[in-house]
Amino acid sequence: MTRRVKEIFASERGGPGGTGGTPPAPAALAAKVRTLAPSMTRSMQRVAEAVANDPAGCAALTVTGLAELTGTSEATVVRTARLLGYPGYRDLRLALAGLAAQQQSGRAPAITTDIAVDDPIADVVAKLAYDEQQTLADTAAGLDTVQLGAAVTALAGARRTDVYGVGASGLVAQDLTQKLLRIGLLAHAHSDPHLAVTNAVQLRAGDVAIAITHSGSTGDVIEPLRVAFERGATTVAITGRPDGPVTQYADHVLTTSTARESELRPAAMSSRTGQLLVVDCLFVGVAQRTYETAAPALSASYEALAHRHRS
Repeated sequence: MTRRVKEIFASERGGPGGTGGTPPAPAALAAKVRTLAPSMTRSMQRVAEAVANDPAGCAALTVTGLAELTGTSEATVVRTARLLGYPGYRDLRLALAGLAAQQQSGRAPAITTDIAVDDPIADVVAKLAYDEQQTLADTAAGLDTVQLGAAVTALAGARRTDVYGVGASGLVAQDLTQKLLRIGLLAHAHSDPHLAVTNAVQLRAGDVAIAITHSGSTGDVIEPLRVAFERGATTVAITGRPDGPVTQYADHVLTTSTARESELRPAAMSSRTGQLLVVDCLFVGVAQRTYETAAPALSASYEALAHRHRS
């Protein structure tokens, strides 16, 4: 290991992702790479992609070997390891060895999620099912349960909850508000940016505002969240980009998997899967906290609609 790499080790030890925290489990490594890659430098992306695509091969390499393989420097390799949550390259190699062992045991799916225009429909079903499962697993692995718990606490005690989302994220916003309404909580979903802002102006301390944006940079969602933040409401961002502009106005950030986009499958499709998982986690957590009032309210809503489901 070069002197420069040792200096980086010394200067960054104990910082974010350093030795003070618990490194990600091997199974969470691929999810971590997908989530953080968009915010990395191009050289760090090459290192991250290499370890995610060939964990067995990279586990056998020294820090110098991986730097040569990816056309980067030893310092870049160490920085990438630390950004992924490992105290150093040695810890990343151990995780890679563990991931390689899991894959060799047969637990890793052999199919790819790339869908060709001439794929048989049975293959399309299999590939989409795998991709959905992977999105859910990646989101669950990367979800900060401390942030989730804090958001649940805020929602459970909120006077009012406003949820902002447009496009596919707007559908998720509606899903969350419908769930909250059925357990007796006051919630509104806003997809119209003008209505979202005019409603955000009415929020105050004790209220909650939630912004749902996969890219983290949707202006029509960021603006009302900023207004709510400035009015003193507790703010939550559900996003695939934890470094996106939306997070500067969020008290709590809930990260979803960064979906792979293709010509036949826009990112909005699989990103919505991760968002719905986070929404379900929020709802169940709130229902647990407010069970004494939530259970009767949910029962009453079922009863009110029962006659519409009878044949």
